[in-house]
Amino acid sequence: MATWKTRGLRGSAFESLINSTNEYYRANNLALVQKIPTPITPLKFDSERKLITEAYFEKDSTVDYIGVVQEIPVCFDAKECKTDTFSLQNIHEHQYKFMEDFEKQGGVAFVLILFTDRNDMYYLRFRELKEYFDRVKEGHAKNFKYVELDDDYFLKASGPATVPYLEGINLDIQSR
Repeated sequence: MATWKTRGLRGSAFESLINSTNEYYRANNLALVQKIPTPITPLKFDSERKLITEAYFEKDSTVDYIGVVQEIPVCFDAKECKTDTFSLQNIHEHQYKFMEDFEKQGGVAFVLILFTDRNDMYYLRFRELKEYFDRVKEGHAKNFKYVELDDDYFLKASGPATVPYLEGINLDIQSR
């Protein structure tokens, strides 16, 4: 079992924006998507701040979010990247496999990436992710660069949908 030590609230701001978007989509009957908690067993606590400071993962998680959008099953993970190079090591094998199996069952799987230094959000389609993983088998570096990404899949915050991933899903489905 993997042991986890906190590194602060890494990624929590992006997840908060996604959660807010999910609430907006649900309130407007556009989607029903929920955050999937990662099951952990706490080992150490900071009693003053009431925080878990060390824990172990009980099992491999799947993805961060799962739900349904207008009768279409969706699952996705949320990642942050400080540089213009996204390491594929940020996507764990069990997550990749879950997304692959999810798509085989007719669902839509993707990764939302926030490039924090640029403040750009990207909708990474599973088939695009697969291309990056496949090229690693051919000897390519285990990453992809910001400049390689498809301009059509960058998301722009608009109104209460601060992470408008429905736009990405729509493009994704149209391009299949």
